[in-house]
Amino acid sequence: MTYQLLFLCTGNYYRSRYAEILFNSLAAEIGLDWQATSRGLALEVGINNIGPMNTTAMNRLQQQGIVTDAYSRSPVQAQESDLVQADHVIALDETEHRPYLAERFPDWPDKVIYWSVRDLGFVPAQLALPKIDHEVRRLVQQLSHATT
Repeated sequence: MTYQLLFLCTGNYYRSRYAEILFNSLAAEIGLDWQATSRGLALEVGINNIGPMNTTAMNRLQQQGIVTDAYSRSPVQAQESDLVQADHVIALDETEHRPYLAERFPDWPDKVIYWSVRDLGFVPAQLALPKIDHEVRRLVQQLSHATT
């Protein structure tokens, strides 16, 4: 059985996409039986997002040797079924995402794990992406120990 992990951010363009792709790459490297997806809680907020994914995040993943078709996928709005199907749900920033969850998915705010990775405009990518790297690597390590 493959376990499902869902990463959430606002626009599914930058943070959650980066976390999803990095997680799936690291999990595959060690044979971890988890698969990540990502969704956005408020795609309408990202009206200035150009292309399917933030190029800075994509470039950083490519510099790490991660090649995938996932770069070309357009952002996807979260649906309740996405939350229900996931074994773990992680929102990238509690301050930003808890209110969206409370408004759009009122049964979910207290069922989600929250990280503290602020969006562009609050924290530059040069600080945010390494923080996501750290959190994802720590998560992969935790899950690998939990399943062995």
